[in-house]
Amino acid sequence: MKNKFYTYIQNLQDQICKGLEAIDGSTKFREDIWERPEGGGGRTRVIENGNVFEKGGVNISAVHGKLPDTMQKMFGVGEADFFACGLSLVIHPKNPMVPTVHANWRYFEMYDENGEIINQWFGGGQDLTPYYLFEEDAKHFHQTCKTACDKHNPEFYPNYKKKCDEYFWNAHRNEARGIGGLFFDYLKETETMKMEDWYNFVTEVGNSFLQAYVPIVEKRKDVPYSDAQRTWQEIRRSRYVEFNLVHDKGTLFGLKTNGRIESILMSLPPHVQWVYDHHPEVGSEEENLLKILAKPVDWI
Repeated sequence: MKNKFYTYIQNLQDQICKGLEAIDGSTKFREDIWERPEGGGGRTRVIENGNVFEKGGVNISAVHGKLPDTMQKMFGVGEADFFACGLSLVIHPKNPMVPTVHANWRYFEMYDENGEIINQWFGGGQDLTPYYLFEEDAKHFHQTCKTACDKHNPEFYPNYKKKCDEYFWNAHRNEARGIGGLFFDYLKETETMKMEDWYNFVTEVGNSFLQAYVPIVEKRKDVPYSDAQRTWQEIRRSRYVEFNLVHDKGTLFGLKTNGRIESILMSLPPHVQWVYDHHPEVGSEEENLLKILAKPVDWI
C-alpha cells in the first residue's frame, strides 16, 4: 500500500503542477529534491511571483525511521518504526478575489520489532480560504467535494465537512480560517472499509482537487481590485499564518520529525500584515466575510 500510494502522489503532484502552471502562464514550479538524515526525503515544488500565483507549493515526501519520542507520546506507544508519505499543497494567489487553497493527502504505517505493520491509516482533505466571499465559488468547491465523497458513502461529505469546520478553527480568534471543505484522519480498516477502499476514497478526493479549484481561479483572476482590498488580503493572511504555526498538526508533525524546514514553512504567504485591533467598516464586504467565518455554513 505504501508503494502504491507514494506512486499515486508522485503522479498527482505532476498533474496539479501542470494544471496550475497552465493557469498562471508566466512562470514554472521550481523543484528541490531533499533527503532526511533519519530516513526518506521528498520533492518540493514552489511557484513564486507569477501572473496569478504570488507563492505556492505542491510538495511530496516519504519519510521513515524510528518514531520520535514526541510522536510516541502522541500515539500512546513505545519505541516503534514508522513510514509516512503524503502530498501537501498551499497556493496563495496575487488577486485578493481569488481564494487561497490548501490540500493534503497522506498515508501512515507503524511497525513492531519484527517489521510487521501494527497500525496504518489515511488522512487528508482540501479547504478554501477566501478574502472576498463569492457564494457561488463556495458552493462549487463544496459540491465538488460532495460529489467525490458520494461515490463512496453518502455520509462521508457531511461527516468530513463537519470535521473540517472543527479542525480549521482559529480558537484564539474565535473564527474559522476559511469556508472549509473536507478533513479526515485516522481512516483505518473496518468491517465495511478495507484499506483498499480507503485508498480509493482518498485518491478520489485528490483527483477532484483541480476540478474544485481551477474554475474559481479562472473566474476571479482578472477581476480588478484596489490597494485597500490588497491590504485586507494581507491582514487576513496573518490569520492563516497564525493557524499554521499555532494549531496545524501537519506543521507540528514536520517540525517534530526533523522535516525539511523550507518545505514545512512554504505554506506561509510572502506578504502579510498584522494591524493592531483592526476592524473592517460596518456593512462592508470585509465585515460580511467575518460574519460568515463566525460559524459554520452549510453551502449545499
